[in-house]
Amino acid sequence: MIATQLTVKLQNKPGQLSKVSDLLGDSGINVKAITTSVHGDGAQVHMVVDDTKKALDLLRGRGYEILERPVIAVEAPDHPGGLNAILRPLKDANINVEYLYPAIGKLGDKAVIIVGGDPIETAVAALKRHYINILNKELFRL
Repeated sequence: MIATQLTVKLQNKPGQLSKVSDLLGDSGINVKAITTSVHGDGAQVHMVVDDTKKALDLLRGRGYEILERPVIAVEAPDHPGGLNAILRPLKDANINVEYLYPAIGKLGDKAVIIVGGDPIETAVAALKRHYINILNKELFRL
């Protein structure tokens, strides 16, 4: 399943991420995966949530600038070198990895990784050819 990553642009100031978290939490939206990065005076929060449409409506309604991007959630072996089980098939398919960050939680003994690459459909096909499990609703049960 292709999921939607939301990228929220914030000011690089204390409390900005907490405001977003409060808005989502108070509206019953659960963050399943998240990473942040700082770029000068600004910051970007990349996340996957359990109700994308509700989160978009809520945050845009509060004036936040949000970008949407397709990503996939995959199971990765949780041992040294296990990440290459995901990266090698993408490299072999000439997919540029644009995003990679962990989901909040694990499935049994497997780590869950959010991966964004272009084109996403080719990334999905390459991973499936290498027997990498692409998560569907399991991501939202973590």
